[in-house]
This record gives sequence, structure tokens and C-alpha cells, in this order.
Amino acid sequence: MADRLARAITLAGPISLAQFMAAANQHYYETRDPLGAGGDFTTAPEISQMFGELIGLWAADLWDRAERPEAAWVELGPGRGTLTVDALRAMRKAGLAPPVHFVETSPVLRAAQAERVPQATWHDAIDTLPTDRPLIVIANEFFDALPIRQLVRGRAGWFERLVACQDTLFLPIAGKQIPDAVIPEQLRDAAAGSVIETSPASVAILRGLAQRIVAQGGALLAIDYGYDGPAIGDTLQAVRGHAFANPFEHPGEQDLTAHVDFGTLAAAALVERAHVAGPTGQGAFLSALGIDARATALATAAPTRAAQIAIDKARLTQDMGDLFQVLAVTAPGWPNPAGFA
Repeated sequence: MADRLARAITLAGPISLAQFMAAANQHYYETRDPLGAGGDFTTAPEISQMFGELIGLWAADLWDRAERPEAAWVELGPGRGTLTVDALRAMRKAGLAPPVHFVETSPVLRAAQAERVPQATWHDAIDTLPTDRPLIVIANEFFDALPIRQLVRGRAGWFERLVACQDTLFLPIAGKQIPDAVIPEQLRDAAAGSVIETSPASVAILRGLAQRIVAQGGALLAIDYGYDGPAIGDTLQAVRGHAFANPFEHPGEQDLTAHVDFGTLAAAALVERAHVAGPTGQGAFLSALGIDARATALATAAPTRAAQIAIDKARLTQDMGDLFQVLAVTAPGWPNPAGFA
């Protein structure tokens, strides 16, 4: 992958950071299962069953208060399918057993998902999701892996960050100057060296889903590390073997992500006339959904695991509690979702 990308840049010139990130992550996810101790990172559903169960109960509660329509369950980038397995188990106890749809392009991860949720239907993009029923869409650590652009403040104005290649070394460089009108007004006079990140791909997907939800009914729940932007900050990072790495080294062999701008995603949903709740911290969200009671019940049922259950709960609500944000998008006329003050 690195050799192919180096040749392409050498022949055609520097590319945008978004192109670099898209190419690297496509190869990365298509060729491996990155999750767990033997992979590069661990997500909340892999930490504890409590996470997926509470998301399932969140969906079941919303569905019940919306008068129990024939809805479809959709997960974007579902990893190994662990969240959906735990959510389905919890939802069934509340009477909700929806058809499952996964938006996933990785053949490796599709195989893992098929072992756990063999009844699922797979999609390459949101375009082919059902159009005849409400959608309950879950996007856990999905938007962070979508490509971003970086705009950098120089002494003479703003420039888009590009990626060049010298021999086999990839490095960020400044591209052409861009008009100030592209920059949010409150950020235009930032100090030299300041970075603004945008994700047109994330906004496009969010708007597409919001259009579906407004037309068909339903909700979207997005959970990711992020902030209520737009804001100044360089959040591009690479993770390999559960440790941070240089994002410009070994493209296609490590996970590239950036913090999610939930303020911009919320604004995109509002443009489509959807309703928005949040963002709020993951810790507060899970606490409002009853993670304390669920942890107590699990510990009572398995006393030998009580200490580990407490550790897992703390990781979800404290270690990840403020860094991870939660945003809900719902159709007009649907009830207010639980978990938001």
C-alpha cells in the first residue's frame, strides 16, 4: 500500500490529507480485524456487554414510546458485531426484534459479523438501506475514521494541508492558500500554526441519514471521541498495537482517526429538519441509562467477576466518560430520546 501510494504521489504530485487518509484506512480495514488484544485498539462494545445492552434498551425505549413501529436496526461500521449481539439480546426482552442491517465494506469484518449475526443484511453504503420503514441507526466509533481535511493558518492566511512523498517518506506540506470565507468567522484570526479540521464525508453521510430519518421515522445515535465544534485543534492520530504512532508512517498498516466535530454534525442534521439531542458525555449518557444498576446485577450474578465488572464500568464512564460524546438525531414527531438532560 505504501509503495503504491508513494508512486501515485510521485507521478501526480501531493494529495490532500483526506485522500491520504481514505486510501490508508480503506486498505487497513479491508485486510485485517483490528480489534482486541491481538489488534490495534479496543472499542466500548468489546470492553463490556453493558455498553451494547444499554444501547439496545435505549433503542427499545424510544421504539416503545414511538408506538412500536416496524423498524429496522442499522449499525454503521459494526466491528465484529458485538454491539448488535448485545443490543439484540436486550431489545428482545422489551419486545423489539428488528431486522438487522450492517453498513460495512471490509470482507474480513463482514466474515466476523456473519459468525455472530448471520441473519444480517450487508450494505456498502447508506444508499441501499430500507426505505419502507423507520431506521434505528447506531454509529459507534464510525465517524472518527472518515477522512478529514486540515486547514492550517500561515502568516499570510489559511492553507490546506497536503501530503507529499520524498523517496518513501510521507510528510505534510502546505498547499495553495484558501479564501478566508471558507473559515468559520470566529476562527479566522487564529494564531499562525492553528489547525481547523473538517470532514465533508462525515457531513454528507450525516445529512443522508437525517434525510432518511425525517422521511421514514427513526433515530440515529452517534458515539465517538470528539468535541462540540467547529474549533481549533490538530487531532489526527494513528494507533498501532494499542500505542500511538506517526500518522504519516506505514499508511494502510495502522488506524488513522480524528476527533469528531459533533457541533457540525448536529448543524447538518438541523439543516435537514431533524431533531437533535446532545452532544453529551458518554459517562453521563450511560449513567442516565442505568449502567450502575446493570453493573450491580451482573456482579450479583457472577461474584467472581465483580472486580472486573467495576473496572469495565469505570473505563466506560470515567476513562472514556468525557472524551467520548453522544449525539442523537430523531425524526420530527418522535419522542425525545433517553439519556440526554
